Amino acid sequence: MKDRIMQAFIEEIHDSGMKFTMDDLSKRLGISKRTLYEHFSSKVEVLETIIDQTLQEADEKTRQIVRDEQLSLIEKITGVMTVLPNHYELYDLKILDQMKRYFPEQWAKIDAALKDDWDVLRMLIEQGIEEGLIVAKSPALIMKLIVDATNSILDQRFYMNNHINLDEALSSIVEILLYGLVSREKRES
Repeated sequence: MKDRIMQAFIEEIHDSGMKFTMDDLSKRLGISKRTLYEHFSSKVEVLETIIDQTLQEADEKTRQIVRDEQLSLIEKITGVMTVLPNHYELYDLKILDQMKRYFPEQWAKIDAALKDDWDVLRMLIEQGIEEGLIVAKSPALIMKLIVDATNSILDQRFYMNNHINLDEALSSIVEILLYGLVSREKRES
């Protein structure tokens, strides 16, 4: 039931913005407010649960990728760069802007993760530089480019308007960052 409530919460955000009530949420779910409150005490609790769950899922997916001995270093870098947690729909510029206004503590947690939680990837990039797989450029600059480019998926309207799903967008961003804009055929000739 909690997963259903969290999904309905995200749907309500997309339909109504952050100003909806627990009453609106219970109506969307077709359950009583009492039943809703048996699972979550407030909108803030639902939001925090979604945020914590998405951050934990992303961290766990990242750990699994790094631990996978079958993957090459480049595959690990690619995998870490393309991790998308469940409920990634919450990570939208419009929603984050509203969250910043109405739920600043929860927004700060997401903002910090989007900007600062890239230590594992930095370690993989530095290893790639040491092994000669990645160009010997400033790791700080490389990380800035990666973070800014991958965070561009927060502009979900752009991708929807251009009929690009977020998985496809993220994969394309990573491919361009790792291999450039020149086609493989042209690079090899």
